[in-house]
Amino acid sequence: MSKNYLSIYAKSFNWAGFFLPKETYANCSKLYDFCRTADNIADEQNSLDFKKKNFEEFKEAFNKKDRNNSIIKNIWELIEKFNISTKIIDDLFDGIDSDIREKVKLNSKKELLIYSYRVAGTVGLMMAKILKVNDKESLRSAIDLGIAMQLTNISRDVIEDEKNNRVYISADLETIKSTILFAEKFYENSFYAMKKIPLSLRFSIIVARRIYRKIGLKIIKIKSFEDYKNSGKIYVNKFEKILETILSIFDLIKLTVPNNNIRVNHNHELIEEEIKINERV
Repeated sequence: MSKNYLSIYAKSFNWAGFFLPKETYANCSKLYDFCRTADNIADEQNSLDFKKKNFEEFKEAFNKKDRNNSIIKNIWELIEKFNISTKIIDDLFDGIDSDIREKVKLNSKKELLIYSYRVAGTVGLMMAKILKVNDKESLRSAIDLGIAMQLTNISRDVIEDEKNNRVYISADLETIKSTILFAEKFYENSFYAMKKIPLSLRFSIIVARRIYRKIGLKIIKIKSFEDYKNSGKIYVNKFEKILETILSIFDLIKLTVPNNNIRVNHNHELIEEEIKINERV
């Protein structure tokens, strides 16, 4: 029986999942279990050779549709039920594989965007398919939300990542804050397409978006890099989650207002120099 990693690792998503129907929550949990299991291989405290071996075995089990492995069995059921392209899984694997190195260093905005798409935009895209989103522009917006959340993660975890020989962005407050502002563009791009999510499922994603965005807004308020280093892992507390949930009601209402004149620029050009997103959505 697979573990419910959603409730262990993803407190914000688990909070938002309260507003999903049980079956949909279960499907989202199965997706997260798969992604977290793969990601944990890269993050575990083992030798590089051991991690590479584990990861290759996991990929082989996926490619062979090993139904004896409940994590693999569940993801293939989701792929078949919701018509998820396996190219998206391949992209996710490429992102995780890029973390299985002695030292990881990203050197450009393009590398940062491609990495963020691979490890998180893919998850947003698969989640949207589980939520029965079919509109291609909206699926691109789901990628945007995943990228935004990953940029938030990277901005929050600079010190921790550096200890693990991972440098996604420079360790200074100016770069951290500029990355949060960059993430804001992707949060904005994700918003209006949410009206394509079935109404019964929409509120949960609005809540998740708001709560995760709040992490970045808290980082923006930090005055110095020393304060940032001393702040530990920045998170949204229970009171703040309740407040953001209440404010999400206004977002839900805002989405009922016609917005025919709004055209979203998804900022996917750099990603598409390497990855054909139209083949994924």
